Amino acid sequence: MIQAEAIAQVARDAFDDYHARFAAISRRARRRFEQRDWAGARADAAERLDLYDLCIDECRRRLAALLGLHAHDRTLWARVRDHYAASIEGAIDTELYKTFFNTLARRFFRTRGLDADIEFVALDIEPTDAITRPVARHSYAVSTSRPVDAFVRMLGDYRFDVPYAHLARCAAAIAVRLQDDLAHWGEHPVRSIELLDTVFYRERRAYLVGRVFGEHRFSPCVVALVNGDSGIRAEAVLTRRGDVAQLFGVSRSYFQADLPTVGDAVVFLRTLLPHKPVDELYTVLGRAKQGKTERYRSFFRYFHAHPAERLVPAEGTPGMVMAVFTLPGQPLVFKVIRDRFAWPKRTTPEEVQAQYERVFRLDRVGRLLDAQPFRYLRFPAARFDPALLRELRESCAASVVEDGDDVVLKLCYVQRRLRPLDLYLREQGAEARREAVLDYGQAIVDLARNDIFPGDMLLKNFGVSRHRRVVFYDYDEIRSVSELEFRDWPQATTYEEQVAAEPWFHVGPQDVFPERFGQFMGLPAPLLAALKSAHPGLFQPQWWRDLQAQLRDGQWPDTPPYPDSLRLA
Repeated sequence: MIQAEAIAQVARDAFDDYHARFAAISRRARRRFEQRDWAGARADAAERLDLYDLCIDECRRRLAALLGLHAHDRTLWARVRDHYAASIEGAIDTELYKTFFNTLARRFFRTRGLDADIEFVALDIEPTDAITRPVARHSYAVSTSRPVDAFVRMLGDYRFDVPYAHLARCAAAIAVRLQDDLAHWGEHPVRSIELLDTVFYRERRAYLVGRVFGEHRFSPCVVALVNGDSGIRAEAVLTRRGDVAQLFGVSRSYFQADLPTVGDAVVFLRTLLPHKPVDELYTVLGRAKQGKTERYRSFFRYFHAHPAERLVPAEGTPGMVMAVFTLPGQPLVFKVIRDRFAWPKRTTPEEVQAQYERVFRLDRVGRLLDAQPFRYLRFPAARFDPALLRELRESCAASVVEDGDDVVLKLCYVQRRLRPLDLYLREQGAEARREAVLDYGQAIVDLARNDIFPGDMLLKNFGVSRHRRVVFYDYDEIRSVSELEFRDWPQATTYEEQVAAEPWFHVGPQDVFPERFGQFMGLPAPLLAALKSAHPGLFQPQWWRDLQAQLRDGQWPDTPPYPDSLRLA
């Protein structure tokens, strides 16, 4: 007879194996940073993204062999769940274990919606509420007479196989910046600082993450370290919540951080970023599946608590590829792929899915919005705005199943809701419009320098975050800069060529004409002129060709995740 307890132990062991392999990949980040092996760091990030499904599939095959004809015995699975729950009781990361089990159960039973008989279902809990153990951290008292000494000790506690370049000078620069920041808030002098034991790595930087205490209150404190030709040095200090929130934002790739447990770190990070949703913290720490679970919980907790609120079309110009809707009280949008796309779109729904999967694996450099795929989301049909429901039935029929009084979405992508750039520009004053357009140009530059070409540069495909940062979120036409042909616009030599309604020269599928970008951006002339003045290279084919040469040589330009104003002197 198959023992439920033994099956539960197999599932528990599988999660422990996943956690250990996750940690092993994360630990490589230190060596990548020390050796400046940025290509290796990108490969590690991709490998870790695949790890969850890999471990789930390994465990599923093992359980299928053990269970045989009992693989779909719901009574047995209910007992397995209960034994599994008992085995993880008291663990810091109980919710991560539960999500892993739920994924296994859903793979076996091809569950649509929730199955409370065999899954862990609790929409009404906060996953970190029961965590009281403090996360491991270093603490340093700061002397008013010799403040630099504390920061020398601090940097000395975070050792690498590469020496610091001018340790005392870095410590002094950190001390001056923190004293200046706290004085600006009336908190002078700095009393103490505490930092997580774990170093956070991403792209080309290592981060010491914690908080700094003044006379009466504390603020976040993140020290960014870079590894240059002369050694490691502190490049920037972030103490404003807005800057730290962007560092931990949903438009950035996930951190490599070798955290022994995750929940206690999330509790600490919430003290730094109290307005950031728990789901986003789990996600940016690389626990994307747990992030999805927490996003689901948070949304449906609100959804059930506000029964009069309807799902409505999202504001902005309707897209040709996606039907997009939202719940007004929640900061999310739901995107469902249409069955057919109007001309000039030549892609297919399958290719769109591949593009979203591609973006999930890219280095997003703060300019590509994270998009989480959800399958078989179930909503009461009565909660849809009638026009929206009609649109879904008519244009997204392949993704929509009507089950009694419910609508089930086979696949949808969930993203943070941003203000579409075209709407934002209509609503703001002259200076805010100019700043947004210049950051729109910078977004395209940042993407290009990381081998990403957005394809469709229309303003409606970009959004503005609450921190006034421009982010791209429409992925069906994304291409690699390296694969394109950036051409000069041919000059007409005859009258017939001058008056031709269509191009009189051959245009290949990879051809791009930067000199013509301005015609497709939809910007008023003064704003377009400002953009061309600030980012002239965008409109010059040679700038793009030079960038391609750099990328081919492996010289990926650095894209710091903070403004120059935060760099240390």
